[in-house]
Amino acid sequence: MSLKYADPQQWEKGPKIVAIGGGTGLSTLLRGLKKYTKNLTAVVTVADDGGGSGVLRREIGMPPPGDIRHCMESLANVEPIMERLLTYRFTEGSLSGQSFGNLLLAALNGVTGSFEEAVAQMSQVLAITGRVVPVTSADVQLEAVFENGSRVVGESSIFSFKKEQDCRISHVNLIPPHPKALDSALEAIRQADLIILGPGSLYTSIIPNLLVDGVVEELCRATALKLYICNIMTQEGETEGYTAADHICALLEHGAPGMMDICLANSDPVRPGLVERYRQEDAVPLVVDRERIKRLGLELVEAPMACPTGNLARHDHEALAGAVMEIYRKRSVRIFRGSKRYIMEE
Repeated sequence: MSLKYADPQQWEKGPKIVAIGGGTGLSTLLRGLKKYTKNLTAVVTVADDGGGSGVLRREIGMPPPGDIRHCMESLANVEPIMERLLTYRFTEGSLSGQSFGNLLLAALNGVTGSFEEAVAQMSQVLAITGRVVPVTSADVQLEAVFENGSRVVGESSIFSFKKEQDCRISHVNLIPPHPKALDSALEAIRQADLIILGPGSLYTSIIPNLLVDGVVEELCRATALKLYICNIMTQEGETEGYTAADHICALLEHGAPGMMDICLANSDPVRPGLVERYRQEDAVPLVVDRERIKRLGLELVEAPMACPTGNLARHDHEALAGAVMEIYRKRSVRIFRGSKRYIMEE
C-alpha cells in the first residue's frame, strides 16, 4: 500500500521533495507527486534552444520558458479554461507554433525584469502546488562532444548531429562553463527529504542541471534519500544502445559518486505494438542490467509504472508517484537532530 496524503493536514506537512530535470518526464512526475505533498520543488534546466522557447530566447533574450511552463502546467490548480489557454498554440502568422503559456511568461519577464521573479509570479497566478525554480539565470548553451571527437552546440541540434555521426555522445558541456546556480535551487536541495533525478532525456534534460555550479556538491552533501528514475525506452538521437547502468554511468561521470542512492526502473512490459513502432525509430525498451547497477553502488527497485494506454511508452503519473512514495515510506525515517534539521536514515 502506497503512502498517500488524503488528509489536508498531512498533505500540508508532506515530505520536502526536490525533482531535478526537464521535459515531459519531469512534468509527468510532478503531476503525480502533487497529490502527496504540498512541499514540492522542481529544479528545471534552461538549456533548451528549440521551438517556441528558442524563438523567445533569440528575440527577447530571456531564458527558454518551455520546460518551466510544462512544470507549472502540471502543478497548476486552475479552471479548465485557464488550462486550455496555457497549452493553446497559435497556428497562424508570426506567432505560429508559439504557446500562450510561453508568451505569458515572456510578458511577466518584461514586467518584473527577472526571469526568476517572472516564474514566481506566474506560479502565483496559476496557484501551483509547490515551486518551480530555474536551475540558473545564466544564458547557457548546451554543447555535445561525441566519441569521434566531433561536437555540436545547441540542444536542438544534438539529435540530428548524432544521427549523422553515428556514434555515442562522450559528454556534454555548458557554454559558458560553470554558470552559477540560483540560491533558491541550492537551498531547496539542502532542505529536501527526498531528491529525484529524472525521468527524462539523459543528456538534454537531466545532465545540464548537474553542470551548473553548486548542484552536484549539494547533491553529494545532502542527507536526503536520492533517487534516479530510469526512462522506459532508450531515446533516438541520444541514448541508442544504452542500458540502465549506462545511464547511471553517464550521470556519475558528469556528477560525482554519492550523488544517487537508489535506481527506480519500470517492470511493466512494453506493449508489442509500441515496441515495433519505437524500433523503427531506433529505440527499444530499456534493459535493466541488475548486477551492473549493484556494482555501481545503487540499490535497484523495480515497479510497474508504464501507462497502459496511448501511443507512447511513457510513465503513468499516478503509478510513478506511487512507486516513488512507497520507496520514501519504506526506506526513509525522519529523525529530529535539533535546530529544525532532519536527516534521512534507512
